[in-house]
Amino acid sequence: MDIDDDARDWPLAVRGDHDAFERVFDRHADLIFRFARRRTGDVDLAEEIVSQVFLEAWRQRSRVELLGGSLRSWLLGVAANLVKRHWRRLDRRNRAIGRFALPVPVLDHADEVAERLDGQRRLIGLRAKLEKMPRKHVEVLLLWAWEELSYEEIAKVLNIPVGTVRSRLSRTRKRLSDGEGTGIGDRAFPRRKPDGDDSPVPNPERSTG
Repeated sequence: MDIDDDARDWPLAVRGDHDAFERVFDRHADLIFRFARRRTGDVDLAEEIVSQVFLEAWRQRSRVELLGGSLRSWLLGVAANLVKRHWRRLDRRNRAIGRFALPVPVLDHADEVAERLDGQRRLIGLRAKLEKMPRKHVEVLLLWAWEELSYEEIAKVLNIPVGTVRSRLSRTRKRLSDGEGTGIGDRAFPRRKPDGDDSPVPNPERSTG
């Protein structure tokens, strides 16, 4: 199925067509699951988030807006909010019982991205860079590189201006490209470049700064 089929199925779902809603679920459930699992590291929680996302979609179906004929960005936006709520809840619980807060998902992000690289040296270098970056910048990078969302879709998911998406991604890619030994650039994300950018992704081995 093509995501453009949302434009056909969603109006039917809005009118209460359960078969149309099921087709939408089948089309996007795997994407939402991968998104949640990468950010929580918990398969069971990711499955729960998938259920919550589509329950919310059904409840709010008359108010849901498609972007480019697709529900993808709206669904990811709901999933992102649920993930944030999960981490805030854990932080509050751990503070209440006097423990150190659990690791933020950026560490899991670093592991996930680093698995794509060859060699322990690159893994260590990439992990160190990602851990030093603001979580909000890493989130933009992952939506762009992994989920292959457009700037407009990322802006909708994170509820930020498109210009902010551009600036965060630019700064994050530059920081990952600076230095040696991380493997970031055309080797790490070969299929993705900024929208409208025909230049190659910077190669850190040739980077001058």
